[in-house]
Amino acid sequence: MSRSSTTDLVVVGLGYVGLPLARSAAAAGLKVVGLDRSRQVVDGLNSGRSHVDDITDAEVATMLEQGFCASDRPEVIAEAAAVVICVPTPLTEYGSPDLGAVHAAVEDIATHFKPGTLVVLESTTYPGTTDEVVRPRLEAGGLKAGRDFHLAFSPERIDPGNASFGLENTPKVVGGVTADCTKAARALYERFVARVVEAKGTREAEMAKLLENTYRHVNIALVNEMSMFCREIGVDLWDAIRCASTKPFGFAPFYPGPGVGGHCIPIDPNYLSYKVRSLGIPFRFVELAQEINQRMPVHVVNRVADLLNHEGKAVRGSRVLLIGVTYKPDISDQRESPALAVAENLIARGAGLVYFDPHVEGWTVGGEQIERAGDYLAAAEAADLTILLQPHREIDLDLLADRARKLFDTRGKTSDHPRVVKL
Repeated sequence: MSRSSTTDLVVVGLGYVGLPLARSAAAAGLKVVGLDRSRQVVDGLNSGRSHVDDITDAEVATMLEQGFCASDRPEVIAEAAAVVICVPTPLTEYGSPDLGAVHAAVEDIATHFKPGTLVVLESTTYPGTTDEVVRPRLEAGGLKAGRDFHLAFSPERIDPGNASFGLENTPKVVGGVTADCTKAARALYERFVARVVEAKGTREAEMAKLLENTYRHVNIALVNEMSMFCREIGVDLWDAIRCASTKPFGFAPFYPGPGVGGHCIPIDPNYLSYKVRSLGIPFRFVELAQEINQRMPVHVVNRVADLLNHEGKAVRGSRVLLIGVTYKPDISDQRESPALAVAENLIARGAGLVYFDPHVEGWTVGGEQIERAGDYLAAAEAADLTILLQPHREIDLDLLADRARKLFDTRGKTSDHPRVVKL
């Protein structure tokens, strides 16, 4: 099944998963081409401009020096020894999997790939997708997976903003439709990843990703629900978690917050529950966790109303400052950020909003441009209430607690202070 190729790897989809993959492969000496449908992304990368938090313009320039190039022409697939699919897999408006981008990528590959090519799906999806969705389309032209080309799944484990673990030092799970397919995928990733772990097959590899994020989803829901009653019984939940974390076995800390965000936790468990529901089996843990985590923004706004009422003020007409509107600290990614739902609920109740986020220059909620504070400390002094939603490192939390009229800390990041109330 060997073949000569002018390109070692084509990465389809150059977002938060695909671009780091392309960077690592190029740094290891592979000839890499990035394929993306966005002409703006392609032109930006070829000009040395990054659109991803974890990759700087200087790193893109280095990639270009190493031979990387970006393209919006699927014909580049014809010259590739391996093609890795890193396109987004969001949910539809009805909460079911949206595999539109996967179907489009597979269509391009099926049209252009040659015998001997390795195809790997990295996009998160439900167990069975690689074998039941990707494989039939690639085999439609007469080539057979495991005989004429290799096909595998490898779950992405990119954690934007994580300074300790990146692609190279995070173990990579691979599972092929045959043992030889698994070995081919392993050989690719071992060129730039320190440790590769073989799964029994594609379904086990697909399930591993969903298990990782469902585990987090359920445990975050647990502490979110605890936060709702710990205040009522006079318990500092963050201190309880700190104490429990000293146990060297049998416990992993999770923390409450205003909701869950990002490209994984709010999305991925729904792919698993979708598959389970198709079998006629209820998946109550995930559904309950989803219900709890989705109601946290409303819980935050209810707490805001109580805090303002305690000061003799109504939500309507009050000036509320939101600090940090991205889904996690120190990045600009706003995907599924709970800040949006918090803001929508506050606006619906008549609050006047202003926000500060060093990573977000402009923020629109429900078609309305929200005022951006230039000086967050001065804005906190002027606001009736300040809500800490995301503790970016650029924000001095001690100074914020000192200067704010009242600070509502939804992340438990501030020390005890007379003007601070925690979630």
